[in-house]
Amino acid sequence: MKKLFLSLSSFLLLSTTFTFATQHQQGSWQQQGQCHITRINAQDPSYRLRAEGGVSEFWNHNSDEFQCAGVAFHRHTLRSKALMLPAYHNAPLLAYILKGEGIFGVMISGCPETFESSQQTQRQSEEEGSGRRQRFLDRHQKIGQFRQGDILAIPAGAAHWAYNTGDQEFVVVVLQDTTNNANQLDQNPRSFFLAGNPGNPGQEQEQSHGSRRGGGEQRQHELGNVFRGFDVQTLAEVFGVDEETARKLQGENDERGHLIIVERGLQVITPPLAGEEYGRREEGYGGRDNGVEETICSAKIRENINNPSRADIYNPKAGRLTTVNSLTLPILGFFQLSAARGVLYRNAIMAPHWYVNAHSIVYVTRGEGRMQIVNHRGEAVFDGQVGEGKVVVVPQNFAVVKRAGDEGFEWVEFNTNDNAMINTLSGRTSAMRGLPADVVASAYQISREEAERLKFSRRETLFFSGSSSAGRGRVASA
Repeated sequence: MKKLFLSLSSFLLLSTTFTFATQHQQGSWQQQGQCHITRINAQDPSYRLRAEGGVSEFWNHNSDEFQCAGVAFHRHTLRSKALMLPAYHNAPLLAYILKGEGIFGVMISGCPETFESSQQTQRQSEEEGSGRRQRFLDRHQKIGQFRQGDILAIPAGAAHWAYNTGDQEFVVVVLQDTTNNANQLDQNPRSFFLAGNPGNPGQEQEQSHGSRRGGGEQRQHELGNVFRGFDVQTLAEVFGVDEETARKLQGENDERGHLIIVERGLQVITPPLAGEEYGRREEGYGGRDNGVEETICSAKIRENINNPSRADIYNPKAGRLTTVNSLTLPILGFFQLSAARGVLYRNAIMAPHWYVNAHSIVYVTRGEGRMQIVNHRGEAVFDGQVGEGKVVVVPQNFAVVKRAGDEGFEWVEFNTNDNAMINTLSGRTSAMRGLPADVVASAYQISREEAERLKFSRRETLFFSGSSSAGRGRVASA
């Protein structure tokens, strides 16, 4: 029997790993979105779902911009001691921690339970309890710790949860790549909860005025967890519990929602956080890359992009850009996703550029700035000021320029390619710099001297220092 159990466990693990690898081998194919865009808008959430432990906000995934990019976008705010109930999704998730700290778990069938209570601790507990029977020894899959600035990658179909261990709110923004080849359903984002009663009548649901979406987004949050659809007798039998416990699994009378408060604090087995985990030798969720192929069970799924010393591009007078892709977080190669965090100092400019191979979904984390986006016809499809909490979708190959306001401009962007590549229109490594001077002079009907000035006037690569007066033309409201 033991050999049979080991063989079955090995089969499940190998099957999971094979499926994970097969998704990667299928390449970067994605369903093509509808990108007939004549105007882009800076968007706010269109729908809010309040629960006992906080609020979840959802952007309109049916808007032209999100349909073009083939993604959905969410933001979750959890109070202190709030638990996000376990759930899985029909597409991979890429999350950025805006604020707070906590712990999380990702459960994958076939992976071992590597966190377990020690017998010594149990004996001590029994002695302290004067012989009274104490809690059983627990075992569960690995738990990770997160803090502000972390990027987390969650595979499609992998159940996960998160808990706010801090005294302040925990805020996370999440991109769901609904056109990813791991999603075999449609382009609608779907959440499958393992507990609670998400969207129950006791929760407060809000719809923003002027939302262009239909009622489909609200309906997807009005159902219970996955156990609710099974009959009570079946649940009692498969879990080996009484029917009363089986009914509690269904959560039909649970009015706490999908975010709940654990007043006593969450009692789980987790190692202490080592200081070097967030240093230059980032350990992540499953350890550093040691040259051996990662499996789904040991894959690193976390990377911090807040530390200025980790910046990939830096100009002390203008700003910095920090990226995370499949080279720094290998699991993103399977997701075909990447991310970056940008910081522009006061009045600085990010050179006009375009992404060669990805859509870019920009979320403003602090400050205010002006963005201009131009399509293939040379039309400005967006020209406006964007502030904290706004989301702007920049389609592939659309040229975009960012300029910070007086308070600076910071953002996180999610890109629909695991190694998103930028081309610039000005600066030391730009397309303009790569053209012969005579080609520039002939193309723009200018003298050779003017062409040389156009090519070599900027020595920076991507971030330019700017004056407070330059480029302050009238912009359209957004």
